[in-house]
Amino acid sequence: MKKNEPTNNSRRGFIRNGALALAGFTIVPRHVLGRGFTAPSDKLQVAGIGAGGKGESDLWNFFQSGKADIAFLCDVDERQTAKSRARYPKAKIYKDFREMLDKEHKLIDACSVSTPDHQHAVAAMAAMQLKKHVYVQKPLTHDIYEARMVTKAAHDHKVVTQMGNQGSSGDGVRQLMEWYNAGIIGDVHTIYCYTDRPVWPQGIAWAKEKSAIPKELDWDLWQGTAPAKDYVEGLLPFNWRGWWDYGTGALGDMACHIMAPAFAVLGLGYPDAAECSVATRYVANWTKAAYPESGPISSHIILTFKGKNGKPDLKLHWMDGGIQPERPEELGPNEQMGDGGNGAIFIGTKGKMMCGTYGIKPQLLPTERTKTIVVPQTIARVPKGDAGHYAAWVEAAIAGYGSDKAKNLSSHFDIAGPLTESILMGNLAIRSYDLEKKNATGGMDHPGRFIKLLWDGPNMKITNFDEANQFVKRTYRDGWSLGI
Repeated sequence: MKKNEPTNNSRRGFIRNGALALAGFTIVPRHVLGRGFTAPSDKLQVAGIGAGGKGESDLWNFFQSGKADIAFLCDVDERQTAKSRARYPKAKIYKDFREMLDKEHKLIDACSVSTPDHQHAVAAMAAMQLKKHVYVQKPLTHDIYEARMVTKAAHDHKVVTQMGNQGSSGDGVRQLMEWYNAGIIGDVHTIYCYTDRPVWPQGIAWAKEKSAIPKELDWDLWQGTAPAKDYVEGLLPFNWRGWWDYGTGALGDMACHIMAPAFAVLGLGYPDAAECSVATRYVANWTKAAYPESGPISSHIILTFKGKNGKPDLKLHWMDGGIQPERPEELGPNEQMGDGGNGAIFIGTKGKMMCGTYGIKPQLLPTERTKTIVVPQTIARVPKGDAGHYAAWVEAAIAGYGSDKAKNLSSHFDIAGPLTESILMGNLAIRSYDLEKKNATGGMDHPGRFIKLLWDGPNMKITNFDEANQFVKRTYRDGWSLGI
């Protein structure tokens, strides 16, 4: 329960004692009225940091829960927020979330963070340090260090958290867990996760010509923690995902949806090693071009995990850019693997199972086993499907830190943080791939291509290739900080 959250008895007493006179106020947050009192509106007062694109749909889902008011909208690009402004005409508008939090923090209960990846951590941390509950889009952060810090901050500041991988609240993930817990496929030793992303440009050079900054966009605020650059056409609102200064590539975009079932089923922790191969573009005369500012066209990453409690070690393969694993021999030639372009396959000592993005379409292999094998339902389902992921966070934030509702969220930061760190470990391997190092004869080698990176999870450190550690934690642009 929140420090200032009233009990049900005090709520009834408050109403009974004539406090209905306060009904003339549209929004009165609970904490304004003090201990033992409740506001006329018992709805969560939400500020949207990022109100267009995915932020637009996130805010709508909170509003649709019936238990949240969208009280503030913050976005650096007015072109993206027209629908949100129309939906919430009483919401006050800001461009800089720091200004909004400074001026309005007494009227805000919680923040939704749906910015480009490079701004997730600074926005979430600023809100949490003011005791605001946070819902943060996937991936939770841009860097491994940031993920560790925001996970810790959730407990330090006693706030309710959730990451925006809504499939983690779906029935499919729970069905996979029940099959595994019942021993249907034995001990899993190999997992394949794959996606048809990226569907934006990668493996390219940064544009040479700068463009005029649109009048509706505050380009300096949009860059935030990233190094200052000239504005270029085509980067917004979508293609920033392919640039390391802002996005986290195909892995960051989709792995929180596709790898999450594996972490839920097997309780995976930190990987102990990562290796990768990547595809880059070829230019004139078949010369291979390396563009270190941009993610690769496609990649194959292998993360290894130590087995726990007598279970075997496990290899998790990630494939993007349309690369897919070999079809399981138990899958019919005309049957769809995963959901077509995306999915996950679990290979155990006694059998196999698969699913699509978000854990949808869970199936045992051969697929006829899905209908013939029935196990008891042992894991409670989250009501309302994907929308339940949002509603559950709203209800948990109202109930407060430490409540059963908060503890039972599907992707609170104790879950989302380690998942994000493991995903970003794959990006660390990708970004190390073309690192140069002088060899004995004075030439340049690319040692990252040929080694397996050994990872010390508790200390967030590559132990056998120090050059790779530069990607664990970024240096922010002046004026931006996590505030720790």
